[in-house]
Amino acid sequence: MAVEELSTRHLLGIKDINRNDIELIFETADNFKDVINRPIKRVPSLRDITIANIFFENSTRTKLSFELAEKRLSADVVNFAASSSSVSKGETLIDTVNNILAMKVDMVVMRHPYAGAGVFLSKHIKAQIVNAGDGAHEHPTQALLDAYSIRQKLGDVAGKKVVIVGDILHSRVAISNILCLQKLGAEVMVCGPTTLIPKYIESLGVKIEHNLIKALNWCDVANMLRIQLERQDIKYFPSLREYAMMYGLNKQILDNLNKEIIVMHPGPINRGVEITSDVADSKQSIILEQVENGVAVRMAVLYLLASQRD
Repeated sequence: MAVEELSTRHLLGIKDINRNDIELIFETADNFKDVINRPIKRVPSLRDITIANIFFENSTRTKLSFELAEKRLSADVVNFAASSSSVSKGETLIDTVNNILAMKVDMVVMRHPYAGAGVFLSKHIKAQIVNAGDGAHEHPTQALLDAYSIRQKLGDVAGKKVVIVGDILHSRVAISNILCLQKLGAEVMVCGPTTLIPKYIESLGVKIEHNLIKALNWCDVANMLRIQLERQDIKYFPSLREYAMMYGLNKQILDNLNKEIIVMHPGPINRGVEITSDVADSKQSIILEQVENGVAVRMAVLYLLASQRD
């Protein structure tokens, strides 16, 4: 049975939480899903809490999802975009956050281009930190909502076979997903060009496959990652067209499999590259469910962390 409170004050990465934490977050998210599907979609749970969303990288979906989750919980919300702030004038991360905390902020949701930024910050300030993505390191709430979506669709994550396809090398989503799925008892495989599979990945206990069809025939769930051109400093494959031919998922491939699989994507989708529109919009796709579940899971994380405040 899951414990009644999280084992950590912050959510910095999946590696820092245990299976009980994950199951508690899921059970709490179940309750919040009921809330966001009723006519009045707001509860007063965080009425006395102020949360700052501090994004040092551009984000649309994650930022909107967190903001909606915070408002559904009746928190006071402060949004901070680093590109239009004093950070661009040379202000340090600690100075920036301390100035925000001086405004009596209780919790910080932060996205940052450098791995470990959330861990660094948690050692220097009193507010609780939620990592909304740090470099190519971790993106814990995305992994939680992905696993939650699999649980919702298949009843359980334990024993399921999940393949993560694409740009594993530059993906914080892939690492967090691998750790989360393994803690819940799933088997994980990564699939992509050799140049986009990091050398250390085998040490995480995942299978590696370079043939997309073989990977899809093995799995119950395929999580198709976006090619992250903005993080690629050299050419990892000849062209997007060639990548799409080798690793893109289309309806013909899906229909020719010997079973029906579930298709996921953390977004934003490059339609026609990693996934075609007829797959993204098919009945096997749970992409829109992932978006809806993201709000409920983030509500659960914020609520559970807030309940631990001193």
